[in-house]
Amino acid sequence: MASDDVRKPSLRIAICGGGIGGLCLAVCLSKFAHLEVKLYEAAGQFKEIGAGVMIWARTWRILQSMGLDREFSKIAHSPPTGAQGVGFNYRRSDQPHEGFRFKLVEMPCEYLPHSCIRFHRAQFLDIFVDHLPSGVAHFGKRLISYSKDMNGPQTTLLFEDGTFATCDVLVGADGIKSTIRSQMFREAAEASQDANLFRFTSPVWTGTIAYRGLIRAQDIPLTKDGLPHRTIKDPMMYCGKSKHVVSYSISQGDIINVVTFASNPKRHGDLYEGDWVTTCSQDELLGCYSGWEPEVEQLLKCIRNPTRWAIHHILPLPFYYKDNVVLMGDAAHAMSPHQGAGAGQAIEDAYILSNLLATATRKSLPKVLNAYEAVRLPAANHVLLGSYESGMMYEFNSKYGENYEILGPAIQRQWDWIDRPSLEESLEAAIRLSKGIPDSRL
Repeated sequence: MASDDVRKPSLRIAICGGGIGGLCLAVCLSKFAHLEVKLYEAAGQFKEIGAGVMIWARTWRILQSMGLDREFSKIAHSPPTGAQGVGFNYRRSDQPHEGFRFKLVEMPCEYLPHSCIRFHRAQFLDIFVDHLPSGVAHFGKRLISYSKDMNGPQTTLLFEDGTFATCDVLVGADGIKSTIRSQMFREAAEASQDANLFRFTSPVWTGTIAYRGLIRAQDIPLTKDGLPHRTIKDPMMYCGKSKHVVSYSISQGDIINVVTFASNPKRHGDLYEGDWVTTCSQDELLGCYSGWEPEVEQLLKCIRNPTRWAIHHILPLPFYYKDNVVLMGDAAHAMSPHQGAGAGQAIEDAYILSNLLATATRKSLPKVLNAYEAVRLPAANHVLLGSYESGMMYEFNSKYGENYEILGPAIQRQWDWIDRPSLEESLEAAIRLSKGIPDSRL
């Protein structure tokens, strides 16, 4: 008969948050029989807000490694084929006459699609849900706080319903308003008497308001030349002073996802009053982009019930873990959506963290979590800052202004993170560091 020690899992891992990142991590970790994985979700079911999600080549390789690429291909705008594609078509559009393209961004990649791969967000989440073993997910579990056990290394979780749970590793995948990040940095600020750390407990308004809507591709009128609207074929970035409009197809090309942005950079960091997400009238949306080129107005007139979003992000964090509590996804690097990178960065967190935890012991956890932080923190912070800077560029508020000759190449450089460093190099560096072997690339 096996002893109690043999029957115990090597590690008990609690994941708080059932969004894309938390679910991906749970699916990855649940493949290892020696790990006990519990996922705690505050809502009564898994759900995603927002309509579109896009990923790039490095994220697609993670889905391939998980054996999920065939299923994701079925719900993609179009299954990846390796053919040359467009990242985004950038146009100057804030004038009543026809606009013009000032940059065509093509994505660097060795053998996978050069263009972004686009999905409906709910369908994307559902594939992870379908691959989550029974007994892993626990719903209605809103975390109130966590605490370290005075008699051992375990962490105790307190939920809003009055129940408790314990674990060896607590993963904060609880989003931009993360309870875990807030407690981690509040306690660190109090312990160190460094008031600067309080800045990282809460999200920051970027000064941008977004309007979102979905349109059936068949409902968009043909152009005056009798052709389909440009965005049905290519992802579009319609740019204007302090405003821009993003549109691309999802759901295998049947639906067009439209997100428009209106910014006041001087208000970055101001307190946003009111709900972050509300409904609004079509007149409000159309009034915001009145006088833009005809194909933009034609597109926006098809949005019957837009929603208004206050775009927040968090400031780049100085650390991701403390005392076997670790952050990932939006809890670690919630970013503005201007590079379509949020979901991919969360999946990359899950990929690196799961590979490290698969070989970890209770004794090696500090080295493992330090390795995860050393690889993911600088990479994700770079994309976080780049996403905000990209929005400034699209709206001609960056240092490049409206000088298209230098602005276009600068926008192209903003996407360099897609293949540098490679996913394989990142994982190799993390594994080496977890074993105490320095990596000169970091």
